[in-house]
Amino acid sequence: MEIKRLNDWGIFDNHPVFMVGPCSVETPEQLDNTVGELARLGFKIIRGGVWKPRTRPNSFEGLGSIALPWIQEVQSKYNVQFAIEVASPYHVEEALEHGIRVFWIGARSTVNPFTVQEIANSLKGIDVPVFVKNPVNPDLALWIGALERINQAGITRLGAIHRGFSNFNDKVYRNSPTWQIPLELKTRYPQIPLLNDPSHISGRRDLILPVSQMALDLNFDGFIIESHIDPDKAWSDSAQQLTPSDLAGLIQQLQTRIPSVDNPFLESQLEIIRGHIDEVDRELLEILSRRMKLVEKAGEYKKLNNVAIFQMERWKKVFESRPEWAKALQINPEFVKELFDIIHSESIRKQEEIMEVKNKGSHS
Repeated sequence: MEIKRLNDWGIFDNHPVFMVGPCSVETPEQLDNTVGELARLGFKIIRGGVWKPRTRPNSFEGLGSIALPWIQEVQSKYNVQFAIEVASPYHVEEALEHGIRVFWIGARSTVNPFTVQEIANSLKGIDVPVFVKNPVNPDLALWIGALERINQAGITRLGAIHRGFSNFNDKVYRNSPTWQIPLELKTRYPQIPLLNDPSHISGRRDLILPVSQMALDLNFDGFIIESHIDPDKAWSDSAQQLTPSDLAGLIQQLQTRIPSVDNPFLESQLEIIRGHIDEVDRELLEILSRRMKLVEKAGEYKKLNNVAIFQMERWKKVFESRPEWAKALQINPEFVKELFDIIHSESIRKQEEIMEVKNKGSHS
């Protein structure tokens, strides 16, 4: 994909970059007061919801086109640029008519290639910055596909936004960060700017700082953060919005890490540690290989004795015991649960292969 560097977009001055503003545009007064305060604090790119796709009907779904003239007015008044979510060619057309020149595609749109393609078609020949949020579910291929569709429409000022993934088991975050997915995207496409959306990941003000710091530590390029002049009275997502002054205070607390070590001694020490990690990784794979060979033996036994592959009691024992072992070893039990979910899935797949061989043999 041909993508311009963030520094060449012509709209961002600093690193990391920030797009900040209210979850939703609610009234002319709320918008003016919020944008005025954010502009006073030095923010140049303001985000705001106009069309809000909601999970259930009767929720506030944004004011729609009625809010666009208000945005046009505050852009001029405070010399800022506005970024909004677009979910259809109609949204793109309406926004452009009102001088809005920065767009993002939301998580619910990213899951639908038809929707993304319609938006991409409407953007052909238009040189505007576009960000694509990750899909609601943890599907990297869908995210990449959406970015490719927008890029093929001629958009070269193209970025990605990591806003977390739906996970009904997560008791901490509104949307699980699942950091390995945006990092995989960054690994495959290092030229694509990657922003973090700690507001939607957190769902709570108190988590926005640690999530943001983690994103910085992982070398994200910037943030999109929700800020409202009076968050407790916000019409949508009040719990995850910050006042402009609290937002400024949060940014002051963020610590920017250096991307690499220039000191030769420190670099040599890191290389020694990395060498040890490589050795341990090989040992892990050797142990995993031994485990899978034992799984194959179990599969052969089940095949010979006509035993079902999935044994509920056995799986319950594994699923309950391994996190407990992890605790004793000071390893995150939630990580171990996810790890053994993956191992179990592969174990089932291997045993299914063995059973398929048996079934083919019985029909030959």
